[in-house]
Amino acid sequence: MNAPLTYLDGFGRCTGGRAEVRGPVAPEALGELLAARPARGLLARGTGCSYGDAAQNTGGLVLAPATPAEITVDAGGGTVRASGSATFRQILARTVPRGLLLPVLPGTARLTLGGAVAADVHGKNQRTDGSLAAWLDSVELLDGTGRVRFLTPDQEEFRATVGGMGLTGVVLAATVRLIPITGTRLAVSSRRAGDLEALLAELDGARSRYGVAWIDTTAGGAALGRGVVDLADHLDEPDELAYAEEPGPRAPRLPFAPFTPLTARAFNTLWYRRAPRERTGTQSLGTFFHRLDAVRDWNRALGPRGFLQYQFAVPDGRHAVLAEVLTQLQRAGGAPFLGTVKRFGPGSGCPLSFPLPGWSLAVDLPAGGPRLHAVLDRLDRRVAEAGGRIYLAKDARLGRAAFDAMYGPLADWRAARARLDPDDTMRSDLGRRLGLCR
Repeated sequence: MNAPLTYLDGFGRCTGGRAEVRGPVAPEALGELLAARPARGLLARGTGCSYGDAAQNTGGLVLAPATPAEITVDAGGGTVRASGSATFRQILARTVPRGLLLPVLPGTARLTLGGAVAADVHGKNQRTDGSLAAWLDSVELLDGTGRVRFLTPDQEEFRATVGGMGLTGVVLAATVRLIPITGTRLAVSSRRAGDLEALLAELDGARSRYGVAWIDTTAGGAALGRGVVDLADHLDEPDELAYAEEPGPRAPRLPFAPFTPLTARAFNTLWYRRAPRERTGTQSLGTFFHRLDAVRDWNRALGPRGFLQYQFAVPDGRHAVLAEVLTQLQRAGGAPFLGTVKRFGPGSGCPLSFPLPGWSLAVDLPAGGPRLHAVLDRLDRRVAEAGGRIYLAKDARLGRAAFDAMYGPLADWRAARARLDPDDTMRSDLGRRLGLCR
């Protein structure tokens, strides 16, 4: 008898498919599963934080979670070893009371460490501290043959796995170097910027550890790209060392898409006008870093068709592409309702990692029909021509030709993957779409 299939989708709720789901699984049983070479392949899935189809394997086997969550903190050495299925929230609850913090904190604490390794995640400090790859001492990987590998940064297999979107094996555990903190408060300064040039200048001139800009995605003309720049640093003053963020209220499931070009403009205009011209204050770790967790399941409130996030990075000197993308999405009636800009520093050197020295723009918009996808296809080509790339962890629709133009032939990555997974056992819908697996 065939096992029942479970419907899985991405956080954007605009992709989905059915797969056999198992987990958690004991390590020895995991090896047997891989050695058996499931007909449609196998993929490890965390908490489903990828916006598109990166954590889907339609018709195949999905481990969710692959293993139980385990966390060991070495306070003296300033590191944490955690299983791939442990979430950032669980890890922070163990490290923060010891005066230690994960060095890279994305917009949600719900993601797992295995997923963070697979996507080589970055935070608001990528310019100063790099992505997660810069802080990994090792990755324990169950490769596609069922063999456990201990990978370190000097190995090509490590660089293929970090950012490799789960296509080299199952991340059993990783050891991460931590940063010391004396408290959980940050000094935060916020300033309004009247247009895109002013906003980028604020970010470019910042000397703080953390920086991000929240932009009005609907403003046009002289106000194109206006927004609010938030800069932050850890306070040196001791305070209570605890991380116990309370889950926010749950968003309702709406039967319609609340954002249209009109409502998106009203929302953005109100948000920008209510922001003070300049403000300084303090915020907790959760408030500053994990704003996406303030409302649980907020993706349910964006209508039955879901939404897309279009996140890309372009090199220094090509920031005009940010303005082009905003303008084209507005003209296409895409109803972009949320946008963020970050200043990036050097990348990690991992072939499929996203950050590069330059600028990143992320825009959320309702999933639309053929007209919107045609506009996004044109924008993909423009980003590629500028030497930029799309963030695979957020992507749901990038074409193979545009992907190849952005990330190159990937000869080193493919060779390392062939050594780790010679039978092409590790697969995903994203991998098939982009020609990274069968």
